[in-house]
Amino acid sequence: MDRLKGKVALISGAARGQGAAEARLFAREGAKVVLGDVRDDLLQQTADAINAKLGSKVAEPIHLDVTRGTDWRSAVDLAVREFGGLDILVNNAGIANMKGLEETSEEEWDAIVNVNQKGVWLGMKSAIPAIRKRGAGSIINISSIFGLVGSPGSTAYHGSKGAVRLLTKAAAVQYGPENIRVNSIHPGLIYTPMVEEALPSREELQPVVDMTPMKRGAQPEEVAAAVLFLASDEASYVTGAELTVDGGYSAM
Repeated sequence: MDRLKGKVALISGAARGQGAAEARLFAREGAKVVLGDVRDDLLQQTADAINAKLGSKVAEPIHLDVTRGTDWRSAVDLAVREFGGLDILVNNAGIANMKGLEETSEEEWDAIVNVNQKGVWLGMKSAIPAIRKRGAGSIINISSIFGLVGSPGSTAYHGSKGAVRLLTKAAAVQYGPENIRVNSIHPGLIYTPMVEEALPSREELQPVVDMTPMKRGAQPEEVAAAVLFLASDEASYVTGAELTVDGGYSAM
């Protein structure tokens, strides 16, 4: 407990799945958390559940379209106004499809790149001035194993998540002298609503399970634990790193 005591975090895509799991864990570990998402009703429910569980107002929801700089600035302003500052940013929001290179339309490409890549850049751009005022901080960008390895489809997703990997390293180099750490996490098969929407049947999921050395998918809480480590002072000398949470998938 209290691994994030006194810290303030902003998490995008926090209404459900990995983002919600991260928010719940951060709050249990002592952080105040701003939850951002476009799913307003579900976001409010997630924040209310966290506050009820802990018996105090430690979670604040805000509408956050990660492709809009104005939304990001409002989210950062909320963290500063309600909780006194910002120490941690988790760029968690993301979308996907399974289409290959020629099958992907220009509109589909733009939608995925805008959320997964531009959204990460805007999040860092908006949050770093507030984090700088704290004297140190941690940014965790959620990439994917598809930011490390290829597959027969998901072209736009691969492109955007590979970009997140190197955006992370560039920011780590730029802001290391200011003691702002920037790392990426690369989940494999995680049982989240986004994965269930992309691979709705067991027949579609099973080949991914079979290719994973641990022969299973993971729960969102298993990713949240890795995010917690990178957010905490336990990772004080870790920056520019890529942490796989994939059951060994990318090791093959």
